[in-house]
Amino acid sequence: MQKMASRLTAEALGTLGLIYFGCGVIVAKPFYGAGYGLEGIALVHAIILGVMITATMSVSGGHLNPAVTIGLWSIKRIGPREALLYVLAQLAGGVLGALLLKYTFPTGVTSIGTLGTPELANSMNLVTGATLEAVLTFFLMSAVMGTAVNPDAPKVGGFAIGLVLFFDIMIAGTLTGAAMNPARAFGPALVTGTWYAHPVWWVGPIVGAVVAGQLWERVILKK
Repeated sequence: MQKMASRLTAEALGTLGLIYFGCGVIVAKPFYGAGYGLEGIALVHAIILGVMITATMSVSGGHLNPAVTIGLWSIKRIGPREALLYVLAQLAGGVLGALLLKYTFPTGVTSIGTLGTPELANSMNLVTGATLEAVLTFFLMSAVMGTAVNPDAPKVGGFAIGLVLFFDIMIAGTLTGAAMNPARAFGPALVTGTWYAHPVWWVGPIVGAVVAGQLWERVILKK
């Protein structure tokens, strides 16, 4: 078992990478020559999450998401103290990722934007937004349970989990941002002070992860 300091550092670093590149692809979209749309944003999120989960899986389990950690805590796959430390490390990684993005991209771009903070469409409200985020995260957590937690699953690293981000962002990126991760919303929100509808990206993902975790643990994976 890795020392706790190593595990927390891995969680922070993995989340930093997700926020830096996931938010970075949104910030870079208006640049001349970018030439990509929602598909490109979804693909970058999917790839970076898959890479960072694979890189950190053998050290910390590759949660990189407070909702995933809380979902695993709800089924006793992680202890309460460990879960709390993981969540704090993930949030710290999210903030550091947003700060790194702010200070490595052109000032004129980052000073007028929200650094990729998820946004709620005008057609959505807090309830519908949180519900949609719960559904999206349910399938993200299902991928975690089916590929990372299930000992009989094929060893595909974190890429099956990362792929969920692709189709989730394609279907809901324009509605809620399809964050599915409180740290993904918290980091850029704190750095830019963009807190509109922020509970959507906490309540929805946590509910979705807990429901999926309970279903897989009690029904699908039950021996």
